[in-house]
Formats: sequence, structure tokens, C-alpha cells
Amino acid sequence: MVKVYIDPGHGGSDPGAVANGLREKDLTLKIAKYMRDYLLNNYTGVSVRMSRTTDKTVSLSARTNDANKWGANAYISIHINAGGGTGFETYVYPGVGKATRDLQNAIHGEVMNVFSGFRDRGKKQANFHVLRETKMSAVLTENGFIDTKKDADFLKSDANLRKIGEAHAKGVAKYFGLKKKAQPKSAQPAQKKKKKKKNVFYRVVTGSFTDRKNA
Repeated sequence: MVKVYIDPGHGGSDPGAVANGLREKDLTLKIAKYMRDYLLNNYTGVSVRMSRTTDKTVSLSARTNDANKWGANAYISIHINAGGGTGFETYVYPGVGKATRDLQNAIHGEVMNVFSGFRDRGKKQANFHVLRETKMSAVLTENGFIDTKKDADFLKSDANLRKIGEAHAKGVAKYFGLKKKAQPKSAQPAQKKKKKKKNVFYRVVTGSFTDRKNA
């Protein structure tokens, strides 16, 4: 069983970046839930745990401690960028091994398919707490800039948030080689053919006779 820990950035008293009528904590939670649902609905052999499923405050240490205690195989931290730029980027902890870089590559490639037309800001490294204190392969994603109108307009669409979340899930599934669930057959049972009734004829015979006996 592959254990995937999904961490929607910020929450509760910490809204994260705020601009263009959007709050980072709301967007990350929606993306994370779409990621969770896609993994559980489409793949076998996977278990998902989230640092939060509602708008509540969770410290960074509580998030990483929970993932470590659970024994997660992968930690995905979802964020929205700020600072006037544009596009998508991912982070891992400096000096990590090939396994974590491969996970970063898989997620980065799938999500950039959704951010087509936006800048690919690259695969980076940083000394973030959630990357440093986790015992498993950990990747942090920055999904567009909340304070750039083009990016914000894209993030205002729930359909786009769904695509971003599902792309995260596809990247994780690709990395772990998760098998897709068999889709139920929608074919309706064949209807029994009705037996045709044999033709039946009803005949009326009339006549005129001079002899009553013959009638």
C-alpha cells in the first residue's frame, strides 16, 4: 500500500497570500481535495492522509510529525505563489536523492500540462520546513501567482483547480506505478426476444340451402 500525505498550505488563522479576491488557504485546500479524490477513485493500492480537510490552523511541525508518524511514502505540499511573477514551479530539499527528484519530475511534468501557456519556472531546491523535516520523499508545488491577474483569473475557475489537483495525483500515480481501477461495464443486459405468436385465422362460413337438413 502506497501512503500519500497531502498538505494544503496555510489554513485557519494563516490565510497565506491574499490578492485579487482570492486567499491561498482556500485554493490549496480545493486542489488538495481534488488530488485526494482522484487518487482514491481511480487507483488501487493507495492510501491518502491530509494535514487538514477544513479551514483550520495546523503548525508546520504538526504537519511533518503527522506524516512521519503515519509512515507516508510521499509528502506533497500544495501552495500558491506571490510576488508579481507568473507560472508554475516545484521544490525539493537541497541534496536529496534520485527518488525524490524523480517524484518532483513526475509531478512537475503533469501539472505543467495544465499550466499550458504559462511560464515553466523550473524544478528548484529550498530549505523549507516541510521538505527538510519529512522522512519521506517530499515535493512542494507553487501553482501560479495569486497577485498576478492572468494567474489569478486562471485560479478563479473551479474547473482549473480540479485539473491542477488531478494532475498532482497523476504525477504521484506515475511515480509509484499505481494501477488503475477497473471501470464498471455499462453494458445493459440483453433483452430477451419476445416469441412471435403463430398466425391464427378465424373463418366464418355462410351459405344458403333449399333443404333445411343441409343447413
